Amino acid sequence: MTAMSIHVPLPIPTNSHDAAPPSALPEKEQTLYDHVLEHFSAADYTLPNVNQEKVALTVDEKFWLSYECLLRYLRATNWNANAAIKRLEDTLKWRREFGIYDKITAEYLEPEAKDGKGFIFGYDTHGRPAIHLSPSKLSAEESHRTIQFIVWMVERAFDLMGPGVETLAVLADYADNTRNPSFGMVRTIVDIVQTHYPERLGLVLIAHLPWLLNTFFKLLMPFLDPFTRQKLVFNPVINENGVFRTTEDAEAWDADSTSRVFEPDQLIQEGWIGSQRFVYSHAVYWEALVTLCEERRSRMVAAWHCIGGKVGTKEWEVKVAVRDETVQGNDRE
Repeated sequence: MTAMSIHVPLPIPTNSHDAAPPSALPEKEQTLYDHVLEHFSAADYTLPNVNQEKVALTVDEKFWLSYECLLRYLRATNWNANAAIKRLEDTLKWRREFGIYDKITAEYLEPEAKDGKGFIFGYDTHGRPAIHLSPSKLSAEESHRTIQFIVWMVERAFDLMGPGVETLAVLADYADNTRNPSFGMVRTIVDIVQTHYPERLGLVLIAHLPWLLNTFFKLLMPFLDPFTRQKLVFNPVINENGVFRTTEDAEAWDADSTSRVFEPDQLIQEGWIGSQRFVYSHAVYWEALVTLCEERRSRMVAAWHCIGGKVGTKEWEVKVAVRDETVQGNDRE
């Protein structure tokens, strides 16, 4: 019997019961964290230099200002509390201006998704959700809505992270492609990610990259910070056992090895030799993704409110509450 093709995202793994809660901070780092937390938790806090009536933090913004979020910005600023506060406030303002919570909606961006240029499917061996990109379908001309679409996909990947997971994976397949997307557009996306999503990029696999396009990445490299550069893996090894960073990793692999970054059952067949017969069908996939993310985020926000609904709430606690609720629901069924 021929296996059926699938057209929807894979479900969020529920086997992360061993995910450990965040470790206690050393005394010095805890003091710096407390300083940042107190700044944003003040009852009279308003976002500075905002020419709007609504300068107080919204519920969505308080939800975003999690324990892990504050730590990501502190680490990104080398534990300079005042610099972290400044950078967090810059991102809060950018998120308003870019329209994260109101302008870049699924309805507005759906035309960008119809050709399957980007979709979320599968999780790597660290539980990171994978965003698949097809460079051949990205415009050779700079497109603001394409940039908005990529950012929207990044935000949706955050919705689909399990407990203890803070980063995402990107899989770009250059198979049958001899051109790159707009250099200016890629630079803009890189700048957004590096500035407003610190420590959120876990892995970038760039597969089947022809040598003709090496110049594009040579020109891009100076705009990447060292932390971003080390996430890039060009032409990873792809075989029936999964995806590996290097030939050495692939040759050293065995059933108990941790050297592979993707297992076959989390990969699509086309381009990645996975066991999942995924075919992008927009009419089916888009509704499934939007529904999955909306339901997941709604449950996380509800759990956040139950826990206390404050700035500095741990993402780990919120996700564990949602995961346990999901497992209990499945057990009842």
